[in-house]
Formats: sequence, structure tokens, C-alpha cells
Amino acid sequence: DCSLWRSAHKNRINMAFKGEDHLDSLPLPVQRMHLIQVDSVQRWMEDLKLMTDCECMCILQSKPISIEKDEQNELILSSQYSTCDNLQLLLKRAWIISTELTRIAQKLEKNRWQRVHSMTVRVNCHVRSMINEYNTFTRNSSEEMHQFEKLLIDKCSEFTAFTERCIQTEDEQILKSMKSCINETLTTIAQYFGQLIELVLTHEAQNLLRQIELSDSVYVTESAISSLFSLTQEGANLCRIIAKEGGVVVLFKICRQDCFRCLYPQTLRTLASICCVEEGMHQLEKVDGILCLADILTDNTHSEATHAEAAAVIAQITSPHLTFTQHLSSFLENMEEIVTALVKLCQEASSGEVFLLASAALANITFFDTMACEILLQLNAMKILLAACSDKRIVDTPYSRDQVVTILANMSVLDQCASEIIQGNGVQLLMEMLFERSSSGNSAEVAACERVQQKSAVTLARLSRDPDVADAAVKLSCIPRLIKLCRSPTERNNSDSVLVACLVALRRLAVMSPDGLEDSDFQQLVKPRLVDSFLLCTNMEESFV
Repeated sequence: DCSLWRSAHKNRINMAFKGEDHLDSLPLPVQRMHLIQVDSVQRWMEDLKLMTDCECMCILQSKPISIEKDEQNELILSSQYSTCDNLQLLLKRAWIISTELTRIAQKLEKNRWQRVHSMTVRVNCHVRSMINEYNTFTRNSSEEMHQFEKLLIDKCSEFTAFTERCIQTEDEQILKSMKSCINETLTTIAQYFGQLIELVLTHEAQNLLRQIELSDSVYVTESAISSLFSLTQEGANLCRIIAKEGGVVVLFKICRQDCFRCLYPQTLRTLASICCVEEGMHQLEKVDGILCLADILTDNTHSEATHAEAAAVIAQITSPHLTFTQHLSSFLENMEEIVTALVKLCQEASSGEVFLLASAALANITFFDTMACEILLQLNAMKILLAACSDKRIVDTPYSRDQVVTILANMSVLDQCASEIIQGNGVQLLMEMLFERSSSGNSAEVAACERVQQKSAVTLARLSRDPDVADAAVKLSCIPRLIKLCRSPTERNNSDSVLVACLVALRRLAVMSPDGLEDSDFQQLVKPRLVDSFLLCTNMEESFV
């Protein structure tokens, strides 16, 4: 759960808010893979660059010249990535092998024996190449690792021999009896492969963390942290490995040494990635990570980049959709100074990215503890956030507006909030947010726009208990816009959550200003039970709008 953070930082925050673990949802190095469609000979030429230990004729014979329909989508490595570092090459190999094993299982179900055999030979080659390549650059491999290497190679050879016998017979009964053995062997290969990769990645994480811990060189430490960050982007399992090997402890040691100040942003960015998993959060608590983050945020001698990355860590560990934040008892002890520093960062942000990270941290904190809303009110945060929204250079995306309206929605439960909203022209802003639409059509951006519409309607509904706010909303024509959102599915991107929020807001405003609705709107959207109005609107055709 937690979860895609940056496309720059924007994807990281959006994913955290959607409750997606940005690491769980990422396959190994799929984002760095280039998927291309080529004929069989060219595919062989591409693969050959990564199979230096395989007999060329073996590879050639395993790839039929005729192109089957399903082969058009075969995944291969683009040659432009041949210069990537050793670890990334290993991960690419691992991803290819994992994909091929899945495909073998699919072909086996369809009794495509010729394809099963050719793919088995290819997996055999990839496994051998991966092991040979890794052994050329690794140091101090464990005996356990060598044992799994031998087990995997032996099992792959056995698997190839099995499938070769299958293509040499046409007896259906023999093939049927062999199928269970092949399935069992395939399962064993997948288990050995997974265990070997786990050992390899643990070994590499240990090496990187040892470099970071023992080196006094800024250059060596920077290089190791950069490699460690790359590992964290390859999935939640890698983050768990790094956390279990003491990665959080080692990185916070860097953040407590002045000689490594220039590395703080990079170190904090890596910490934010590791802390998407429960093991990382527990480690953070054990090393007083919250106190360290508070010290960094409140230290004015640090750069804005350092403050922004510290805010990113806060946003990650306080995500309302994570189920393992309850143990962060030390956060409450430091919450006031953290919130104060984040409000200041929002106010002084020099870019949209910095504002996004700071506001996302604040938004998550308002979910984390209700006391945060009272602190924000005391700090005039409402005024600061509303002013930032008028600066298109700072609040420049639906993601940023999503954070702002989240804070407004959570603060709107306080009675004192209404006067702040009116003074800061907040009702006008909420009205504008009801018109939020995606300009790119990107699914993440569309989802952010839906959240902006929903939360702005929720905020209006809560604030409209105050007659002054309700009056301002009516004067700004909020009622016609809410009716439009209820009646037109395309206006709300067919979102049920937006529909419910708009119906509630409309009913609240109708109580304060019943003259603003036509009779048909009142009869359909206000008078019935909420569920009946909801069903009416969800079944409504566009022609009725």
C-alpha cells in the first residue's frame, strides 16, 4: 500500500495520498526496459549481447524463424542500455527471467510444447549468464549463494531436458503424464530463483551500507547512497531488505554529521523511499528519526532542498493510508515545531515542487492528529495557503491543489475556520476548485482532479453551517455548479465520490438559501433521501443535462 513519489516529486505525493505504496506497485526495472517489436533474427542479435557464455547455435535453434502472433509482444532489452552498471544489469536479467517463467507457465497450460521448450532454453541461458555476470563483479559471495546457484543451474538443465523430450513425442498420454513433472520443476526453479535473488540483493545492500558507514569520503558516500536509492526504486521487497540490514540507522547517521551536509537531500530522499515499508518505520522510531527530522526542518542554516526532502520523509511516514504509523509516539512530541517549520516552508517555497512536498506533509499530519488543525489555525496557515493558491508559479498542478484543499477540508471542522475562509477569499477558491479538470488526460492527474472536486464540495458543506459562508457561496453561484456536477457525469468524470460530496453540499446550501433552486432540482436532488438522489443521478443520461 503506498505504495508511485516522483515524476519529479509529484508522483510520490500523489501515490502516497492514494494509499499506494510507490514501491509495491513497481515491478523490478520495468521502467527502464524498452519494449520493441522485432523479427526473430534481430531478437536473437539483441539477446546475444547478454549471453556471452551460451552457444550461439543453441540460441538460434531455440528461436523459430516463423513469427507466431503472440511472439510480437516478446520483451527484450534495448541495446542502448548495454552500458548500464552491473547491478542494474542483474535486475534486468532477473526481470526477464521472471517474465519468461510466467510465460512458460501460460504456454504450458495451452500445451504449446514447442514454445515451452524454446522459452526454457532461453531461460536456461539467461540464468547462466546472470550468474556468470554477477560472479565477475561481486566480492565475498557466501557459500549459501553458491549452493543456490548450483541448485538453480542443475534444475534449469533438468527442465530443459524434460521439455526436449516433450517435443520429441506426440503421444498425448505421455505428454499429459509429463506435464505435472514439468509444473513441479517450474515451481522449484521459481523458488530457487527467488531465493537466489533475495540473497544477491541482500549481499549488495550490505556492501553499500558498509561503504556508507565506513567511508569518510563525500564522493564514495554519495556514490553508495545513489546506488542505494536506485535499489529502493525497484520494489517494496528491496526496501524491506535494506531496512532489515540497518539502512535507516546508517542513513540517519549521515544526517547527523555536518561534514556530509551536502548529501542530506539525497540521503533524506532515500530514507523516504525506505520508510514506505513497516520495517523502515520501526527503524526510524528506534533511532529517534522524528527528532532528527525536526532538527533539520527547524535549522535555518540548511538549504531549501534539504528542508523539502525532510518534508517528503514526513509526508511518507504520516500517510493516512498506511496502517503502521500508530507507533510514532515521538511524532506527537515534536509535532508543533514540525508543523511550524512546514508552514514556513510553504510560505517561502521557491518552486511548485517544494510547496507540493511541504503541503503534502501538512495535509497528512491533519489526518494524523486533530491537534494539528488547531496549530495551523494559530499559525495563520489558512491565509498562507490561500495566498499561495493565487500564485500559479507555486500552486501549479492539481496535485498541489489536492494538498491545499485537503488541509482546508480537515480544518473546516473548527468553528473559527469560517471567518478565516471569508477573509482570505477562500469561498471563491473552493468554487474554482469545483471546476478542476485534467488538461493531459493522465490517469493520475484525472484522479487528483476528482479528489480536488470532492474535497472542495466537502469543505463547502462543512463551512456552510456558518450563514456568512453559505451566503458567499450562493452569491458566487455555487448552487448551479453543484447541480451541474450532480446531473452531468462527465463534469465529475463519472466519480461517485464527487457526486455524494456535491449532493451533501447542495443540501446544506439549500437549507440556508432555498430560493436558489428550481423546483425540479429540489424535488430530485434535495427532498429525497440521499441514496435515492444518488441513484437518480448515477442513472441519468447525458441528454437530460
